[in-house]
Amino acid sequence: MKNTPQTLKGFRDFLPEDMIIRNYVKNIFIEVFENFGFQPLETPTLEYLSTLTGKYGSDADKLLYSFTDKGDRQVGLRYDLTVPAAKILAMYSNTISLPFKRYQIQNIFRAEKPQKGRYREVMQCDIDTFGTNSPTADAEIIAVIYTILNKLKFSKYSIKINSRQVLFDILEKSNIKNNQNSVFQSLDKFQKIGQDGVNKELISKGLSNNQIASIFEYIKTAQPDQNLKDIFDLLKNYGIPDSAFQFDPTMVRGLDYYTDTIFETYVEEPKIGSVTGGGRYNNLVKTLGGPDIPAVGTTIGLDRICDVITELNLLPNLPKTITKVMVANLGLETQNQALSLSSNLRQNNIATVFYPDPEKLGKQIKYALSLNIPYLAIIGTDEAAQNKITLKNLTSQQQQLLSLEEIIDILKR
Repeated sequence: MKNTPQTLKGFRDFLPEDMIIRNYVKNIFIEVFENFGFQPLETPTLEYLSTLTGKYGSDADKLLYSFTDKGDRQVGLRYDLTVPAAKILAMYSNTISLPFKRYQIQNIFRAEKPQKGRYREVMQCDIDTFGTNSPTADAEIIAVIYTILNKLKFSKYSIKINSRQVLFDILEKSNIKNNQNSVFQSLDKFQKIGQDGVNKELISKGLSNNQIASIFEYIKTAQPDQNLKDIFDLLKNYGIPDSAFQFDPTMVRGLDYYTDTIFETYVEEPKIGSVTGGGRYNNLVKTLGGPDIPAVGTTIGLDRICDVITELNLLPNLPKTITKVMVANLGLETQNQALSLSSNLRQNNIATVFYPDPEKLGKQIKYALSLNIPYLAIIGTDEAAQNKITLKNLTSQQQQLLSLEEIIDILKR
């Protein structure tokens, strides 16, 4: 029986037209990250399983892709980029200058149920600052989020900000002193399963009805602590209007490693969950065997960002291809001149395709049109005799006999 090729559920193929959008968004990310002084970093796709487990919480640990490799080692695909970055600080703390500001753009893997805006392999784009407790670092991360969303023409969104310290205080007042991170994991599901669902889960974890009622009552009246107030004041100095962010005591973030400030960004449409999420995690580097290095950062979800800008038609007028011109192949008689033309155009930073086979010109034009290439350059025997090139505009169908210099001038416009 013939095998039918297919892509695993929760994973995706990206064709060139998809990649043009993704690269556009990624390039904006990199531009903003580097403008704020963050440096690039990459880590392996595989980590020792012991590096990954016990850092996120029991619910997240269930979503790890883990297996025994051929060396009989317990390994896992990275679940996020935060733990691997903290591992770098634990391993190279003697050679990395603090504060260390890094950005990282790589794929992560989660064995969860696929749905709109949620996949099993996604590209995460992280920024983190290691080595300072200053609230300016927290505010700067939020300023990067704001800057990126504005560059991408987002208008209807809200950056929700809370603090684990505010939430810890609520649990203390509710007389919940044990397994606090487990309670946070349940509270983090509020948007998915509602208050009734959270109540049932907390009861199953041993909380009383009075404790649960107390949690929600204190959440309703919670106020920012002094650290959050300082961050809010700093955001104004970054030029971020009050309308762009809000204190939200219901926002939890379920990963265990958060210690203080936490933040998420939600768009009004489409309803796909958060498009960014992060916070302060001051103990993670130490947990991984390194020195006591505080840290704060965020993930910006490229996949969800691309889904939003595509659905809301926020894309600029991007070209449908990065190739500006195709050089036709009219046979061995002029092939050397055609190849030389291709080389000259590329040396002038003009993206050029040379058609490999001496097919009929009509077929070559059809191919160029299928790739949305706007120009076709032709060197036949007549053009070669005059040391000229025919440049055909495939949109208007107009063509001109031009010199190399004239063609370069036109294609660079």
